[in-house]
Amino acid sequence: MSLIDVTKDNIKDTIEQNELIILDFWAEWCGPCKRFAPIFESVAKKYPEVLFGKINTDLEQEISATFDIKSIPTLAVIKDRDIIFMQPGAVNEEVFEQIVKRAKEVDMEEVRKQNPESPEDR
Repeated sequence: MSLIDVTKDNIKDTIEQNELIILDFWAEWCGPCKRFAPIFESVAKKYPEVLFGKINTDLEQEISATFDIKSIPTLAVIKDRDIIFMQPGAVNEEVFEQIVKRAKEVDMEEVRKQNPESPEDR
């Protein structure tokens, strides 16, 4: 299972060195976050080829601000260094698995053809 804690010290390398990353923005005091945590971990075990990262929004406020996190839990999916999906709110395991499966299927070359601006412009 590829499940890590993402911090300001490893976020850059995490994004640059992994093709597909699923991030869970959470906090210790958040009830829905605590209920979602076992779902996140269960799905992470099923997809060892995907990096799953947890970001504690209380400890990593700079990252949370960069991602413009307004509520938690929030899922973010990054593929080839581009955010392809963000959604606040907990989801059940079946929906979460569908998110992961669809993210794996996204053809980033096709996405970039449809959205030709450079990553710096986004």
